[in-house]
Amino acid sequence: MAVPKRRTSKAKRNSRRAHYKLTAPHLVPCPHCRELKPTPRVCLNCGHYKEREAVKVN
Repeated sequence: MAVPKRRTSKAKRNSRRAHYKLTAPHLVPCPHCRELKPTPRVCLNCGHYKEREAVKVN
């Protein structure tokens, strides 16, 4: 089994972990009510999906 010869430096370790960040969700305005929503989802405000009513919202 391979064993590291040298200890990984803090700079090397931290530069490797630089990409472990969270990204903000991509939100687009609903074409029907202009409320922000995730792209491939039914709008929670009006219930529309692809410009037609998918869910009845009270």
